[in-house]
Amino acid sequence: MAAPLAHETQPRYSVVVVTKDELVSQRAESHLSASYGLFILRDWAELVDLIKQERLDAVLLDLDTVGEGRDESIEALRQLRAVGTDLLLLALTRSTARQLRLKAIDASVDEYFTAPFDFAEVELVLGRSLEKRALEIDHRRTLQQRGERQDFCGLIGASEPMQNVYEAIRRVAAGTTTTVLIRGESGTGKELVARAIVASGRRNDKPFISINCAALPENLIETELFGHEKGAFTDARTSRPGHIELADTGTLFLDEIATLGLALQSKLLRVLEDRAVTRIGGKTPKKIDFRLITATNESLEHMVEAGRFREDLYYRIHVIPIQLPPLRERAGDIPLLLNHFLRRYSDANNISVKQLEPDVVEILEEYSWPGNIRQLENLVQRLVLMVDGSVIRTHHLPQQILVTSATSQDSMLIPEDGVNFDEEIAKIETAYLSAALRRCGGSKIAAARVLRMDKQRMHYLCRKYRLGNG
Repeated sequence: MAAPLAHETQPRYSVVVVTKDELVSQRAESHLSASYGLFILRDWAELVDLIKQERLDAVLLDLDTVGEGRDESIEALRQLRAVGTDLLLLALTRSTARQLRLKAIDASVDEYFTAPFDFAEVELVLGRSLEKRALEIDHRRTLQQRGERQDFCGLIGASEPMQNVYEAIRRVAAGTTTTVLIRGESGTGKELVARAIVASGRRNDKPFISINCAALPENLIETELFGHEKGAFTDARTSRPGHIELADTGTLFLDEIATLGLALQSKLLRVLEDRAVTRIGGKTPKKIDFRLITATNESLEHMVEAGRFREDLYYRIHVIPIQLPPLRERAGDIPLLLNHFLRRYSDANNISVKQLEPDVVEILEEYSWPGNIRQLENLVQRLVLMVDGSVIRTHHLPQQILVTSATSQDSMLIPEDGVNFDEEIAKIETAYLSAALRRCGGSKIAAARVLRMDKQRMHYLCRKYRLGNG
């Protein structure tokens, strides 16, 4: 194995060149040895051994001299990417075959050079890429540290709206009986807030009973809440306590409380007033000490006006409201959430943590997220499992997000002073063209098929907007 060339000072980056081409080795040494800890290797086996011993920052792999064929060289790129997500990969080849380039890109290669090799250009690109990668690593570490600082009882977020939520949780957690109503759109994490209140309060070691009122049929939810005595109805072969009774000394969380019928609302109101519950078929009420936390994504005020929610129950549960912001109003938290879910699902599936291309984060920050955090979490879980490479790129995102992000409803609103129509149409055309090119790996012909236009028009528009090298 070749040793790195000697340096007067310790170089910041270690670079490996793997090639059997003597001319490539000489040029690489001439251009790179002064700036990097440089290793010149001849075959794949030497590289495998070196990876076990040294921390490497970049590998320049000669695809024509690794393995017995092109498929082996592409597989070598995949294996290298699996070794380290922060490793910079550069491919060298004498082939002009477009298919090879596409396979290399799919294997997550960072840069691709075809013969004749200009090592002055290689040196320039390598230097810029290493510096960019170092900034990305520092940024990711900063996000991770910030995320660790802003992890409040399982809630993730450093934005001002979330800081307000944290403060509200701290205040209400101090009490033990005050009723709390958590409001927010579906998928914003209302149950997490309920659990955070309990975890921060004096009932944290007591029962936490959670029930989704919308998930149970109306004919079952009454017995689930209040329990029943033996023989109360046909199938009641034994007595059973309900969720309210099980929450004694602890906390009862009723999610989607707006779905309760008026009859059940009346019974719940009686429980809150008397602090006692009577099982179905029972005669003796049982005193219950519990804290009630409820949640809804409905406008209870409108429901009260429409006669679908009891006004007296509304005032009973609306003692301390906590409003959860939708994800679109806390876009600054999206990188923190992405980092959190990437680590969670990578660890859960025992795979290396995947990295996000910077453009991916930008697109996801611009998306409106109608399903809020639940939608974001589901997307990350899918990407972790379905993306083969270690880097999640823009073309891996669902087409709906790419198109919606580029042409969102907000961007179509006409301001008071009007718009430049031609400029706005150009933005929309550019967004669709860029999304199609990303999806098709840069192929204009394939992108033209996706957009259902002829290839001549596709080439014209790409030249017009300077996309895909024209």
